[in-house]
Amino acid sequence: MTQEGKHSTSIYLIGSLANPNIPHFANELREKGYEVFDEWWSPGPLADAYLLDYAKKRNLTYKETLNTYAAKHIFEFDKCHIDRCDIVVMLMKAGKSAHLELGYAIGTGKPGFILFDKEPDRVDVMYQFSTDIFFSKEDLFQRLEEYK
Repeated sequence: MTQEGKHSTSIYLIGSLANPNIPHFANELREKGYEVFDEWWSPGPLADAYLLDYAKKRNLTYKETLNTYAAKHIFEFDKCHIDRCDIVVMLMKAGKSAHLELGYAIGTGKPGFILFDKEPDRVDVMYQFSTDIFFSKEDLFQRLEEYK
């Protein structure tokens, strides 16, 4: 809560379990006064591989795996925090799940920003669905100030 009784702007940080920069970038956002959700990163880079390995040991199909309690719980955990946060920021490089999360959040009316780690080799015009894209943290931070 801020001194005026308002809540601080909350950001769901979207990215890859394999991206070691997630907690560092989340801390930078926190230092700027945002409430940041990045706890999805805590299981580590092999979490998805472990779920798949476990499902294979149970002889589950891909579809059956998505319907397990574990998969449903993980999905609801992430969705709950996407729904509760004010803004989403996707830190690149990010995979399919991250892109789906970004699309879902934008579809619910939330601002959704992308911070690229470098300029992509190919143009993907669908990034125009995002509220804005950035190639520097400083430019993103400046834009996020509009939402405080």
